[in-house]
Amino acid sequence: DSRVIRDIFEKEIELEEERLISATKIWSDAGGFAQTIGIIGAVLGLIHVMGNLTDTSKLGAGIATAFVATIYGVGFANLVFLPLGSKLRKKVTEDLKTKEMILEGGLCIQAGLSPTLVEIRLRSFAKA
Repeated sequence: DSRVIRDIFEKEIELEEERLISATKIWSDAGGFAQTIGIIGAVLGLIHVMGNLTDTSKLGAGIATAFVATIYGVGFANLVFLPLGSKLRKKVTEDLKTKEMILEGGLCIQAGLSPTLVEIRLRSFAKA
């Protein structure tokens, strides 16, 4: 029965979507954590500066540490982790759309639709 086949495969697609989206979330979360770690590094660098206010030769190193930590945190977040998470999410979405299209095509063939009608129905996926 086509309804049983549809239900089974839609449930499998749904479970795979949940699994893959949760995997892409790791990279998005890493982007948020990287920024936080950068800010923590900046604060620690500034604490080091405040502890050495009397020794001006150590001020530059503490300020540099604060800036470098901020740059690393923001840089990794916005140049690596967040774009990677976004790209993976897009790839997962495209793959799931392909699986839905395959399911729809198979069900159309099972229903005995003409090749022209199958093509028309599958072209709707390209427009979405």
